[in-house]
Amino acid sequence: MQILLAEDDLRLGKLIKYMFEKEGANVDWVVEGESAFEYAIYSSYDIIILDWMMPGESGISVCDRLRKHGYQGIILMLTAKDAVEDRVSGLDTGADDYLVKPFEFSELMARIRALLRRSNNKLIEDIIIIGKLIFNRTTKIIKYDSREICLSGREFQMLDLLIQNRGQVVPREVILDRVWGLESEVTSNNLDAYVRLLRKKIDPPDGKTFIHTVRGVGYRLEE
Repeated sequence: MQILLAEDDLRLGKLIKYMFEKEGANVDWVVEGESAFEYAIYSSYDIIILDWMMPGESGISVCDRLRKHGYQGIILMLTAKDAVEDRVSGLDTGADDYLVKPFEFSELMARIRALLRRSNNKLIEDIIIIGKLIFNRTTKIIKYDSREICLSGREFQMLDLLIQNRGQVVPREVILDRVWGLESEVTSNNLDAYVRLLRKKIDPPDGKTFIHTVRGVGYRLEE
């Protein structure tokens, strides 16, 4: 299960992340609303958990922006606000459920399971076909026509990110952050080199390319 957690309380955030990972989940944890929005837009999650009160942009504002942007995934709000009007406000903004602090982790997990059961949307596609390129996220097998393509771990992560956002420009900073992490010393030039290698492996023999450079911004994948 892929989870995005936005919680500015470092002690609570660390604890929730630890508990989720004990359950076998993969967790991206951010502490600011703007970061939560960017992660949600450029990645695929089974569920997003937003703390209502965060520095900068609040969780309820992030939820509202995501829904207006067309985001269809599951959003769960965490907050200390327990008045009825607050709960109504959170749900009207687009949250699927609402959990008041303090809470037991077992209740959080139960709510997540219930939300996932009720969801009729498959949020992450397992097999994606773009022209003759076949991308299987589950088996991590990539084929062009009938030819299997071998990718390194970083190359697979980069292609996954671009495919999940196909048709949209993914900024360089987002790629560097999502594939290598904020603390990495990988430079923009290194990123260009990885993209060149990836193109050599996945591009069709007719000279066309799947990955297009948007000068000064980033990359976009399209057929």
